[in-house]
Amino acid sequence: MENKREIFHVLTRRFGLLDKNCCTVGNFEISLVQSHIIYEIDKRNEPSMQQIAESLAMDITTFSRQIQTLVQMDLVKKTPSPHDKRVSILSLTVQGKFVATNIDYSMNTYLEEVFSHMNEFERETVIRSLNLLNEAMSKSSVCCKPLY
Repeated sequence: MENKREIFHVLTRRFGLLDKNCCTVGNFEISLVQSHIIYEIDKRNEPSMQQIAESLAMDITTFSRQIQTLVQMDLVKKTPSPHDKRVSILSLTVQGKFVATNIDYSMNTYLEEVFSHMNEFERETVIRSLNLLNEAMSKSSVCCKPLY
């Protein structure tokens, strides 16, 4: 029997190294956490700070510090909601969108290269299996509730 924990440990470590290595864009040095924040903002329409913090399972204090850094880097814009001034809406600046697009391109290029070592059936099997795993994890009573 294969050691499931070891499989996930190696996979997570490899993706961590990938994230660590992918995130220099132009003059910007983007941390792993910042790349996740930028990704989440990019894929949503006018998300609130709370929505993004919850999707990344981050406490709001830590998240606020990260957002402040991204605002100072001119990658993220934080504006009060027109409906509730206590709520801040997040969006990417032009530079933020550039960084998001470049990181996305790097990640997709890497994944394409990884999948190129598999035939079509193997690729489809892995993707289908990952979707099944994500679905099962979202139903787990132990951890890993849906992040979105």
